[in-house]
Amino acid sequence: MTTRLTRLAGATLALGLTMTGLAACGDSGSGSGSSSDSGSDGGGGKKIALLLPENKTARYEAFDRPMFEEAVSSACSDCEVVYSNAEQDAAKQQQQAEAAITQGVDVLVLDAVDGKSAATIVQNAKSQGIPVIAYDRFVAGSDYYVSFDNEKVGQLQGQGLVDAMKAAGNDKGDIVMINGAPTDANAADFKKGAHSVLDNSGYTIKAEYDTPDWSPDKAQSWMEGQVASVKDSLVGVYAANDGTAGGAIAALKGGGVKPLPPVTGQDAELAAIQRIIAGDQALTIYKAIKPEAEDAAQNALALAGGEDPSSATDKEGVPATLLEPVVVTKDNIKDTIIADGFYSASDICTAEYADACSSLGIS
Repeated sequence: MTTRLTRLAGATLALGLTMTGLAACGDSGSGSGSSSDSGSDGGGGKKIALLLPENKTARYEAFDRPMFEEAVSSACSDCEVVYSNAEQDAAKQQQQAEAAITQGVDVLVLDAVDGKSAATIVQNAKSQGIPVIAYDRFVAGSDYYVSFDNEKVGQLQGQGLVDAMKAAGNDKGDIVMINGAPTDANAADFKKGAHSVLDNSGYTIKAEYDTPDWSPDKAQSWMEGQVASVKDSLVGVYAANDGTAGGAIAALKGGGVKPLPPVTGQDAELAAIQRIIAGDQALTIYKAIKPEAEDAAQNALALAGGEDPSSATDKEGVPATLLEPVVVTKDNIKDTIIADGFYSASDICTAEYADACSSLGIS
């Protein structure tokens, strides 16, 4: 998505939030903030549960949660967000969902730890008349799904890796793939998209790993075990997100691999943007979280008010909105990450990265 389209999407969603939120709010003017244990009905407003999957990936606590809460609050001052983070524990998320239902929420916004087991959460909620939005990760049977085109994310990563390897002068050689969590349906889509490019690229996939829990530590440990066998032939690393990319890069540096091969990523984490500027990581995938969070808030308020969600497409029969991912390299950081206000130049260009920023015209 271009910067202009990203901003237009955000503006359109914000307008929708305002209109939908007015319909969803109650008559009382008393306000209520985010809570994880309040039994209040928010002064007549709706109560929305936001269930996020983990906190190892920086985006959830730094962006998704506050952006979602702000979008709900802006549209409905007396609506309440009941927030929980499962810390990568599917059983814990099940308990959190049950607790939210007990508190009388009007809708669940669910980013599932495990898409298959989360079907039970959906079934339980819907049996009690509570609609469910699948947020970022698809769950069968939900009432609405908002995410990015995740297979396209993998395709962009795969093609970005091929382009970076060729730019480095390597038309053949070995690559390794560090995929996401095997319990995450999105990870399967990323992997499928990447394979659709890499399998026919002329490069050899020497080894492949599905990373439990998206753990950077586990990605690093696995990569450390591969260094000896691929050190002389490795020309690229497919890493499904920025956390696993960081683990892979640490392992490569620890194993004395020089120069570092191109490494992919996803989520545009601050540390990853700094690694890209420094030349340690080739690219990340930027997914504009604000439009995603605002879309989820808009449709949560609609569903809570008894209205149908607003969707542009569907996934497995579930009304859906799929947003556009964007490849970010050192050449377009200014036009994407910084232009959208995701990070400022001062966030990125700390003392350690000042010279690299200066060379790229980032200040």
